[in-house]
Amino acid sequence: MDVLKYLALPPLVNVLLVLVGLALGAKRLAGGLLVALGLLSLQLLATPWASHALRQGLEPAPLPGPGSLRGAQAIVILGGGRDYVAPEFGWGDAPSNPTWRRLAYGAHLHRGSGLPILVSGGRVHDEHSAEASLMAAALREVFEVPVRWLEGESRNTAENARFSAAMLAGANIERVALISQAWHLPRAIAEFERAGLAVVPAPTEFASAPPPGLHGWIPRAYHLNESTRALHEWLGRGALWVREALLERHRRSAEG
Repeated sequence: MDVLKYLALPPLVNVLLVLVGLALGAKRLAGGLLVALGLLSLQLLATPWASHALRQGLEPAPLPGPGSLRGAQAIVILGGGRDYVAPEFGWGDAPSNPTWRRLAYGAHLHRGSGLPILVSGGRVHDEHSAEASLMAAALREVFEVPVRWLEGESRNTAENARFSAAMLAGANIERVALISQAWHLPRAIAEFERAGLAVVPAPTEFASAPPPGLHGWIPRAYHLNESTRALHEWLGRGALWVREALLERHRRSAEG
C-alpha cells in the first residue's frame, strides 16, 4: 500500500509521467504533453509559492496560547518520525526535526497549563525502540517535562488516535489538546474524533510566506519536499473522505 501511495507523489509521479511520455514518443502530441507535464509540474512544485499554497490550504488557525485550551484534560503529542543514529545526544535514535517542533510546543503548553502529556508513536519499520520512548526521553532530558502516558504501538495517524483514546479512557479523559504540524493536524483531528475524543487543535510549524519577487519562483529541493508532504496530506484527506462516505453508505443500507 505504501508503494502505491508513493507512485502518486513527487518526484516519482513526475518521473513516471516523463517515462510514459518517452515510451509513447516525445515527438507525438500525447507523449510530448506527458513529458512536459512531468518536467514542468516537478519544477512548479519545487517553488516557494507552490509549497506555500498547498500547505496553507491545510492549516487551521493557531492556538492563542496555553490559556485557550478550553477544558482539555491532557496534551497528546503525535510522533513525526525519527533520525537513526543521532550521536550528538548519545541515544542512538532520536526524534526527527518535525517531532522536535511538536515536543517543544508540547512543553510550552504543559508549562502554561499543567496538563499531563501523552506521546504517541510506535515502530513503523520494526525498530528496537518505539518512537514514543524517544519522545519521552527528549521531553524529560531536554525540556525537563514529565510524560504520563507512552503509546508505543501505533504505525499511522489512525492508530495514533485509536490506541491513545483507549489509553486515556482508563483515566476518564475525554477532551485533549492535540499537537502536530499545522498541515497534518486537521486529518489527525478527524481520526481522534472518530476514536471518541473531543479535540482542541494545537497546531505548530505554519507555512512561511514565500519571498517576494523572483525568489518566490526559484525551484528548490526544500520546497519540493514541503509540497510532497502537503500532497500526501491532501491524499490522506481524500482517502478519509472516501472511507467516511462508504461507512455512511453501509450504515444507510443496514438501516434500510
